[in-house]
Amino acid sequence: MSLWGRKKQLHDHKQKKSPSKSGQPPQTEWPVLEATSNSLKTRLDWFKQQFSNCSDVTFREFTLSSGESCTIIYLNGMIDQNSLQHFILQDLLTEASESSNIYETLFERRSLSVSHYTITSDMNECLIHILSSCATLVIDGDKRMINFEVASYQTRSIEETPNESIIRGSRESFIEDLPTNLTILRRHLKTPALKTEKVVIGKRTQTSLIISYIEGICKPELIAELKRRLSYIEIDGIVGTFYVEEFLKDDQYSPFPQIEYTERPDTVTASLLEGRVTIMMNGTPVCLIAPVTMSMLMQSPDDYNMWFVAGSFIRLIRYLFLLISLLLPSLYIAITTFHPQMIPFPLLITIASAREIIPFSVVYEVFIMEITFEALREASIRIPKSIGQTVSIIGALVIGTAAVQAGMISATIVIVVSLTGIASFIIPHYELGISVRLLRFPIIILASIFGLFGIACGLILIYIHLVNLKSFGIPYLSPLTPLSKEDMNDTFIRMPWTFMRTRPSLTSNNRHRVSKNARGWARPKGDNE
Repeated sequence: MSLWGRKKQLHDHKQKKSPSKSGQPPQTEWPVLEATSNSLKTRLDWFKQQFSNCSDVTFREFTLSSGESCTIIYLNGMIDQNSLQHFILQDLLTEASESSNIYETLFERRSLSVSHYTITSDMNECLIHILSSCATLVIDGDKRMINFEVASYQTRSIEETPNESIIRGSRESFIEDLPTNLTILRRHLKTPALKTEKVVIGKRTQTSLIISYIEGICKPELIAELKRRLSYIEIDGIVGTFYVEEFLKDDQYSPFPQIEYTERPDTVTASLLEGRVTIMMNGTPVCLIAPVTMSMLMQSPDDYNMWFVAGSFIRLIRYLFLLISLLLPSLYIAITTFHPQMIPFPLLITIASAREIIPFSVVYEVFIMEITFEALREASIRIPKSIGQTVSIIGALVIGTAAVQAGMISATIVIVVSLTGIASFIIPHYELGISVRLLRFPIIILASIFGLFGIACGLILIYIHLVNLKSFGIPYLSPLTPLSKEDMNDTFIRMPWTFMRTRPSLTSNNRHRVSKNARGWARPKGDNE
């Protein structure tokens, strides 16, 4: 039984023991706590107890001209002080001086200038609102409290993402602020069919997630499956998107990424138009996209921003270097150790002469160089950018040249490992590149024991795993397995848009994408100009 099947049985067992009306786990660690008293002092004592030793919480007490005592509770640095002063306090004082019944004015007429606010008597809900950059108004004599949405805090400006650079196309990327990201997405998709549903996960972090999809294109069962899996997440806090991604995977032990991620709004837009679902999270610019297939991870936005022949050629180059990154070191080991007759004689003499003084076997050479290359790659990422290029130059020139001159490794191994490393950088999706790098080592071991037969066995095992792997019920190798000829127009090559008239069949309800009247460069019939 799969991991999700076991989780579902456990969830169903819990539901039978303690049935719930909604069937959803609680989003906070506190139960509903209704205000039991109209007294301002009683409620303020409770809030002050909850916020004890919190120096950034402000309790601003004041008295209206009509005689009611009030307090506004908020977090310093997270609200707009001008809005608080001019559109809340000033309006309160004005309305109180003109009305004899402040409760009717606030809770029934709702005559305040601030448009976004909620009214509740749940103390815990008010607590969450305060922690979410709201200002909560508590009035003596009424259980109801008003939560004003006047958030204001520093955010990063919209810039080009450094991890997904392109030649042509949009230069903007998502940032860590969720409302800003939603605004960017709305600018790209001007349709009311774009639905954005909010989910809060994390008992302590109360992290906001937005599920986005296009109604009428995305399959309803995909949306229901995503919500079902999100409902199983019960954790103290969500810090990054991978926390959510790990809970949503179909196979926790597969090295291949089963959910795509991006920081580019145009990539998210294209995915939504194909019938997929996206998850945006507050506090991170990374957006998750599901479901995903192997062919989708090999695509780049530049494929669609250039002539389709050039885009298809570059995509074929990616697939070629994907195989090179996975197999080149193991092929070198297998051929030089078990099948030297496959090498042309002049080249064989060159390789043998280069290895004449090397004290290690070919397998040890490859492992030493591969691990060294991975260490240099990781070092160039972690160290400050100002000296990252220096480390790369030292690693590539000084260490490699010195090792060859010292007779510790052969020059051929340096060429093989360097070409393998360059090939891994061509893969567009970073996590797919990591998967290929991880699988490279067991194939090297198989090649060192069984030669080409070991490589063939390793590839067969990988293929069997990929055939059985799914992402939200979608086969990972689709449209190859199961074969869909219409969807093959955008797999290994990119056909012109006039040929890609339909959306992927496995992810979309409404497959119609390009009008039948769209003729591209072809001259319409009857046009003699």
